[in-house]
Amino acid sequence: MTMTMTIHDLIQGSPKWLAYRAQHFNASDAPAMMGFSPYMTRTELLTRMKTGIAAEVDASTQRRFDDGHRFEALARPLAEQIIGDDLYPVTGSRGKLSASFDGLTLDDATAFEHKSLNDDLRRAFDDIDTINPQYRDEAGGKVLPMQYRIQMEQQLLVSGAKRVLFMASKWNGDELVEERHCWYFPDLELRAQIVAGWEQFEKDLAEFVPATKAAPVIAAPVETLPAVSVKVDGALAIVSNLPDFGAALRNFIDKIPAQPSTDQEFADTEAACKALKKAEEALEAAESNALAQLTDVDTMRRLVADYKALSRTTRLLKEKQVAARKESMKGEIVAGGVAAFAQYIRELNASMPANYMPQVPTDFGGSIKGLRTIDSIRNAVDSELARAKIAASEIATRIQTNIGQIDAANAPMLFADMATLVLKQPDDLAAVIAQRLAAEQQRKEAERERIRAEEAARLDREAAEREAAEKAEAERKRKDAEWLEQSEQRERERQAEMARAVLLSRQQAEVAQQQSVAAAAESAIESAIKTGTGAFKVMGVDMASQADIGTHADDGARITLGQINERIAPVSITVAGMSTLGFEPVAVVKAARMYRECDLPAICRAIAKHVLAAAEMEAA
Repeated sequence: MTMTMTIHDLIQGSPKWLAYRAQHFNASDAPAMMGFSPYMTRTELLTRMKTGIAAEVDASTQRRFDDGHRFEALARPLAEQIIGDDLYPVTGSRGKLSASFDGLTLDDATAFEHKSLNDDLRRAFDDIDTINPQYRDEAGGKVLPMQYRIQMEQQLLVSGAKRVLFMASKWNGDELVEERHCWYFPDLELRAQIVAGWEQFEKDLAEFVPATKAAPVIAAPVETLPAVSVKVDGALAIVSNLPDFGAALRNFIDKIPAQPSTDQEFADTEAACKALKKAEEALEAAESNALAQLTDVDTMRRLVADYKALSRTTRLLKEKQVAARKESMKGEIVAGGVAAFAQYIRELNASMPANYMPQVPTDFGGSIKGLRTIDSIRNAVDSELARAKIAASEIATRIQTNIGQIDAANAPMLFADMATLVLKQPDDLAAVIAQRLAAEQQRKEAERERIRAEEAARLDREAAEREAAEKAEAERKRKDAEWLEQSEQRERERQAEMARAVLLSRQQAEVAQQQSVAAAAESAIESAIKTGTGAFKVMGVDMASQADIGTHADDGARITLGQINERIAPVSITVAGMSTLGFEPVAVVKAARMYRECDLPAICRAIAKHVLAAAEMEAA
């Protein structure tokens, strides 16, 4: 469909105009296409567009058309005053959709549509007058009969106009008798139905096979049954044509349609039933006349009764057959419409990923309410089928649009309820999709955050485990080291104990030695005392008296405590013992106490003296 309206220079009724209308879907035909035209059925429109043959216009219809064009021309100046702009008649198209405008402003913003005022429009305008003036302009046009709204909505679609001034007027010659008007504004929902309706109409038109136009249904002439003649002659014999009448009656009955299925057959059967009714009445009258003559009554009465019963029984049967067959055909036609629509729904579902089509309301039974002829019933069912197909096509188009939106989201896991979602309005579905995608994004972010938190917790846990393991390893090593230290300490103590035992053994030996030396010294001292000498030797060492300690001249030679102990071995002495004996170190070299070497003899004598004194105290 093109984006702007194409203007066509056409003269109404010309061959060029007729050829143009045959190739386009016109706004004036849209009400019939939608099943809302009081002048043409949808089937008639299909027939006209398929064959190109238009219905003959009778004189009264032509007068109505002529009056409409004249009233339109007279009313146009009134419309220009209301609109405040000039109007020009024009025919335009947008793709295959077409519209003829009674008037259109040069900027294509406002259209004008005129109709001859009638009672239906008066009632509509009376209803419009009851609307609140604040909303009348916007809402008034929606009160107009649907046939006019459909035509104007297609005009707005084709032209792109923003509004239509709808006017209805009546004139007496050139004198205005009455004028009513209102504004009509776009109805996008109705517009979508019109577009879907033309799409369905185009499909139906491609497959449509025009039916032979049936002549008006008139009962065929009914064969006249012989007049019933029953007379009584002078001999009381009955003279009648009852045998001939009976043969004619049976032949008549045989010609009645056994199963009427067309409007013609129904009419013929109903007419035959009326003839049978008359036969019943004639037989009854003949019987009454014969009874009055009182001759050969029994035979006559039996024949009359038989033929009357045959006529009545046949009439009642045929009347019931007509009624039953009409009801049966109504049911068949309605069932055909229901089946055709069910097949259409199956076809729509077949074009989708799944059976998404909802239940589309139909009222085939209601559409034939009050209709008597088979043709009118068929047309009503066809119109209801077309309406339902249009509604279903509109839903299917919306579903396909919604499927595209959902597919474009590329997140099938979010749309498990797709069968419900595809039935939404596209804008509403777009909001649902956006909401779910946002929620999914949040879920993913939360999931990523959870994973990050779990990973961080895992790393922290592993770090804590490593730290605990390291601490445990360090503790194990510490304990191992402590155990090793303790083992080494125990070993050192054991060795020290062994050393002490050795040392004790040595000390005991030394004590014994010292005791021996002390005894020798004591003996020597006693001897010295006895002999009066001041010097003596102990174990070959010259011993001086106590008065000699510290009196030797210091020649600068130094000796350590260890060296002293070596000299006096196996006796040993400590720093504290040296101090007790009166000898202090004169220097310390690398923790070694240094003593004067010249004091060694005095040290030995002091030790000997101390040992002897201890022995004397022990003895005492």
